[in-house]
Parts: sequence; structure tokens; C-alpha cells
Amino acid sequence: MKNKPNRKIIRMAGYDYSQPGMYFVTICCQNRAGLFGTIENGEMFLNDAGQMIEKWYLELKNKFLNVQCGDYIIMPNHFHAIIILLGGNNEPKLFGHAKTKMNGHEKTKMDGHKGPSLPEVMQWFKTMTTNEYIRGVKQFGWKPFNGKMWQRSYYEHIIRNEKSYINIKNYILNNPKNWNNDKLNTNEPNS
Repeated sequence: MKNKPNRKIIRMAGYDYSQPGMYFVTICCQNRAGLFGTIENGEMFLNDAGQMIEKWYLELKNKFLNVQCGDYIIMPNHFHAIIILLGGNNEPKLFGHAKTKMNGHEKTKMDGHKGPSLPEVMQWFKTMTTNEYIRGVKQFGWKPFNGKMWQRSYYEHIIRNEKSYINIKNYILNNPKNWNNDKLNTNEPNS
């Protein structure tokens, strides 16, 4: 039997990822392939595939009652977002923030029922985007990917306070300007 590499566990042991909170996530394309557009003069220009990623991210709030879509950036070969899991009464419980309307309209209360966990939300997102990307390759000639579109897992960070939130939000907003110094920049030509 082949020796399998030990995979580093990136989730916090014992943490309930279905509880309300803000989560910073990063998912990368397999082999860091540039599939979603280009960066020019510090600005990200989405191609059709990048626009598809944006569409499915914004669809999370319609698919899952307990999800709000926070700040995000689609980069040529990865995606950063703040995903907000709401409480049982559809209100965020985040370091003292005021109550907010969910996606601008009323939704059915969850009455204490926990919604899907962050891993379930991310799995749905990765599945939907991969399926649509495959259709784009077949129908519109998008750049094919080798094997899988997304890397197996994703990076997540639990946002615990306002200072962390502001730092992460600024990181997301400034990511295209800092692309030349980004550790995820493979300097391969993007489509």
C-alpha cells in the first residue's frame, strides 16, 4: 500500500462550524491555475468564469437561510470571502454589531434550528462552480483545468473581533493592488 501524505488538519478541533459568526475563507484553484481573469494596474478584471464565481457566491444567501455574503474578491487563481452564518433568529451574533435585515428582505425564522455548517456551505459552492465551469469549457471554450478546479480543502479563519474584521476586510479590498507580492501569485498568464 502506498504511503499517503499526512494532511494537515486546518479546522479548529471541537469547534462547531454551524454556529453564528463571521468566517474568512480562501479557496484556491488546483495548481493555482489562473482561470478567473487578470489583474491590470492593481485592479481585477473578471472574465466570464470569474463572473460565474461571483454569481454563485452571491447565490449562497438564497440557497441557505443562515448565510449572508460579506466582502469578497475573486482573484485570477483564488477567492477570498467573509461568510456570515446567522443565528436562529436570522440575526448575526458578531462582537456587538447591531441587528441587520437579512439580504434586504424578510426570511423565515430558523427558530433555534442550526443551519448548514461552513464546510457544507463551501462544499455546495465548490460543487456548483465546478459544474458550471465544466459547462463553460464545453460550451464557450473556457480554459480547461487539469483534474479538479479547486484544491481539496480551503483556508478558514474565525473572525473574533472588530479589529480582525477590519484587517481582513482591508486585506480583501487591497488584494488586487498587492498581487505582485501575493504568495498565491504564480505569475502564469491568466485567461
